[in-house]
Amino acid sequence: MSETSPGTDSAGSPREQAVLDAVPTGLFIGGAWRPAASGATLAVDDPATGKTLVEVANASADDGRAALDAAVAAQPGFAAMPPRERGEILRRAYELIMSRVDDLALLMTLEMGKPLAESKGEITYAAEFFRWFAEEAVRIDGRYAVTPNGASRFLVMRQPVGVCLLVTPWNFPMAMGTRKIGPAVAAGCSMVIKPAQQTPLSMHALAAILAEAGLPDGVLNVVTTGSAGTVMEPLIRDGRARKLSFTGSTEVGRALLAQAADKVLRTSMELGGNAPFLVFGDADLDAAVEGAMIAKMRNVGEACTSANRFHVHESVAEQFAAKLAERMGSLKIGRGTEDGVEVGPLIDDDQRSKVAELVDDAVGKGARALVGGKAVEGAGSFYEPTVLAGISDDARLLKEEIFGPVAPIATFTTEDEAIAAANDTEFGLVSYVFTGDLKRALRVCERLETGMIGLNQGLVSNAGAPFGGVKASGLGREGGTEGILEYLETKYVAINL
Repeated sequence: MSETSPGTDSAGSPREQAVLDAVPTGLFIGGAWRPAASGATLAVDDPATGKTLVEVANASADDGRAALDAAVAAQPGFAAMPPRERGEILRRAYELIMSRVDDLALLMTLEMGKPLAESKGEITYAAEFFRWFAEEAVRIDGRYAVTPNGASRFLVMRQPVGVCLLVTPWNFPMAMGTRKIGPAVAAGCSMVIKPAQQTPLSMHALAAILAEAGLPDGVLNVVTTGSAGTVMEPLIRDGRARKLSFTGSTEVGRALLAQAADKVLRTSMELGGNAPFLVFGDADLDAAVEGAMIAKMRNVGEACTSANRFHVHESVAEQFAAKLAERMGSLKIGRGTEDGVEVGPLIDDDQRSKVAELVDDAVGKGARALVGGKAVEGAGSFYEPTVLAGISDDARLLKEEIFGPVAPIATFTTEDEAIAAANDTEFGLVSYVFTGDLKRALRVCERLETGMIGLNQGLVSNAGAPFGGVKASGLGREGGTEGILEYLETKYVAINL
């Protein structure tokens, strides 16, 4: 069994209170923090204790409209700002984030639950998007060319797409923000961003940092709300915003795409995943287990890139499962602020219930838990790290995103069988492949229907690489040289000489 210490209530320590007190709790509109027009507030809870940390402003449709008005007013001037100046704002913001890693990490752990070490990792990762796009701001290019018949010339230029609507999830509350804000600022776009209602504090802290770094008033506007549809749908249908970027579930993404169609908004969608983790018989099993721990247990499994199902060659399946169960079972569960804790709570009881439901379904269909398999008693939304063997083909967790610390292991015999099983999903965000055969690695990578692949490693996220999926996992890419193109329109000028 995992070592556990959940439910310990150390909330309200002087340092925690100081970190919470330093974060603005209003809406950030036009460069100023203000309460919701209605005066309504929204509770932000600690998922490790269930207790309320702070109340933040709960935006209404009128507040959303005010935020859009501010972004529209700021757009022309910001688009005209020299690229170097936009890049320097991002660079200063990067340096401010890195100078405050400890406080920002504690804030994230309080509102989201992940252990402090993971929160620090996310803060560093989040900051990298600002550093990366600070450099991309001055590399926006175009071209001048002779037409094929030589009779004229053409000029291709790239310009800001315009006002952007950004919607971020609760599981990576700062990194998902910087991954969108960074390229928008670099390209010269103003924004309205709606953070998840469970974890708005990291975004509030980020907005304050950007203001301190010199971002002009109105370029970034933050509206936190408990009624996303009421606030965001009118903005999507308004017509003045020209881009929508969303990270979240495929179900919600489909609804937003339908709304965006009315005004033909440019869209970027980073949606759900169902990542297969393939282990071939010639793989280094110790490396595969290490990769599995990263791919499965990052953020307690609450990640779209989390390994959702393990397909392991029958010759090594038993050995792999035993090694993975041993590692998973040794993890310490507890409040993320405690020393040595490696597994924090799930975001809330609803999410824990969904995980439990999927595990119970698999066990009811013949799977056996090698370790874990149930919720942890006591305060907080904790669930034991779990490894399931003997998974039947009709188990729901082979088709549905688990979003929790559960590793179901199925077996395969041939390479073709493994690829067919991996591709047997509507999703296509990321796959993981472990093999010692270079030729097989290339064959498998070419045939997998995903936007990203971790080859002999369990981590794919990198600010310098294009992040995104295919099929029902989304549209567009974030990060890398491709990321800024999502915020730029292409204009062609035909020149008669």
